[in-house]
Amino acid sequence: MKQRQIFARVVILLLMFLVGARFAKAKEGGEEAADRILKLPGQPKVSFKQFSGYVTVNKVAGRALFYWLAEAAQNPLTKPLVIWLNGGPGCSSVAYGASEEIGPFRINKTASGLYKNKFSWNSVANLLFLEAPAGVGFSYTNRSSDLLDTGDRRTAQDSLEFVIQWLERFPRYKTRELYITGESYAGHYVPQLAKEIMTYNAKTKHPINLKGIMVGNAVTDNYYDNLGTVTYWWSHAMISDQTFRQLMSRCDFHRQKESDECESVYSYAMDQEFGNIDQYNIYDPPCNNSDGSSSGSGSATRRTMRLPHRPHVAFRHWSGYDPCTEKYAEIYYNRPDVQKALHANKTGIPYRWTACSEVLNRNWNDTDVSVLPIYRELIAHGIRVWVFSGDVDSVVPVTATRYALAQLKLSTKIPWYPWYVKNQVGGWTEVYEGVTFATVRGAGHEVPLFKPRAALQLFTSFLTGKPLPKS
Repeated sequence: MKQRQIFARVVILLLMFLVGARFAKAKEGGEEAADRILKLPGQPKVSFKQFSGYVTVNKVAGRALFYWLAEAAQNPLTKPLVIWLNGGPGCSSVAYGASEEIGPFRINKTASGLYKNKFSWNSVANLLFLEAPAGVGFSYTNRSSDLLDTGDRRTAQDSLEFVIQWLERFPRYKTRELYITGESYAGHYVPQLAKEIMTYNAKTKHPINLKGIMVGNAVTDNYYDNLGTVTYWWSHAMISDQTFRQLMSRCDFHRQKESDECESVYSYAMDQEFGNIDQYNIYDPPCNNSDGSSSGSGSATRRTMRLPHRPHVAFRHWSGYDPCTEKYAEIYYNRPDVQKALHANKTGIPYRWTACSEVLNRNWNDTDVSVLPIYRELIAHGIRVWVFSGDVDSVVPVTATRYALAQLKLSTKIPWYPWYVKNQVGGWTEVYEGVTFATVRGAGHEVPLFKPRAALQLFTSFLTGKPLPKS
C-alpha cells in the first residue's frame, strides 16, 4: 500500500513539473512572440527577425526600459549578441545608434519610411539597442522624481537588471557571447555595465558570457578629457592663442563644475571664436533652417549634452552626410503607427518622444570622475577592450582619449600603424597589453554615420579580436 502511495506521489510531482515547465516555456515564448515586430511602417522587406518592447527593471517605481533587437541577417544562432548604448546623458539609442549609425535601417528625408543601411552591424552580429536610463526615448518611470534624481549608478544597476530579465525572455541568448558597445557619454555606461555584470557573475551559477567592450569618442576621465578638448580646439585653429592661455590658466580641469571666470572663457570661445560650425564634426556643415540660419544657433533651440568640463552647455546637432537626420527620427518615432508597430508608448507617456531628454541631462546627479579604474578591472579579468575616435570631433576629441588612455601606462604590443579599408587609410591604431586603440580618419562624433564602411571594418575586427588590417 505504501509503495503505491509513494508511486502515486512521484507521478503527481512529475506531472506538476512537466506542466510547470510547459507553462514557463509558453510564457517565455509568449513574451517573445508579443515583442515580435511584424513590419515597421515604410520598411523594406528583410529576412531577419526583429523584436522590441519593455523590460520592467524596478516594479516599485515602475521603471521600464525599451529595447529594439535586430537579429543578424544570416545565421543569427551562431552570431554574438551586441548591446549598443548612446550617451548624452539622456540620448536615445533608437534615434542615433539604430536609426543613423549601425542599425539595419535609415529614415528617409520625409520620415515616411525606411531604407536599408548596407553597412549595418547586424551583418555580423545580433544588435540589441537599449534606451537607458528610464526617461530616455520610450523608456519610462511611473515615479516622476526619478527624472530629477538619475545618474551613473542607477543607470548601471537598471541596465544590469534589464540584461538579466531580457535573457530570461530570450533564453537562446543566455550562453551567447556578449559584447557591449556605445559612444560619447556611453563611455561611462558601457564599462560601468560591464563591471556590474562581472560583479553579478561572481555571485551566480549562471554567469553572463561577457567577452568585450568597445567605446567610441568616449567620455573617460574628467581631467584628461578637459585638457585634451581644449588642446584640440587650439591645435585645430578653433580658438585663439589668447583664449587657449586663458582656459589653461583660469580653469581647474579637475573640478566637476567650473568657476564663473572659467565658464565665461568657454562661452566666449564658443560664441565668438568657433563660428557657425558643427562641433561634432568641425569640417561638416550644420543643419540649417529654410531661411539659411543654423538650427543649432541660440541656446534655447540647441540640444544639450553634458560635458565633463562644462556641465549643461547647450549645443547639439549631430551631423553627417545629411546633417538633419535627428529631425527625421523625431517625426518618424512620434507617428502612432510606428509606435504601435514597435510596441512602444503603451502607457501613454505624457510627453513627445525626443532624441534626447534635456530633463535628464540637467538633473544628472552622479558621475564617475574617471572610468580608468574600471578599465583596469576589465583588463585584469581578460575582457576585451577597444577604444576608437573619430578624429574631426571637437566635443570628445581624439586628443582627450589619447591623454586618458596614456594614464593606464600599458606596454605596447603592436606599435602605431595605419589601418586600411578598401585600399584607403581608415585611420591609425596601436595595440597595447589589454587595450586596442584606433582612430577613424575623417569621422566625427558618430563614427558609423560619417564613415560607415570603416566603422563596420572596425567592429568586425573587434569581434574577432584581430588587429585592424595593415593593407
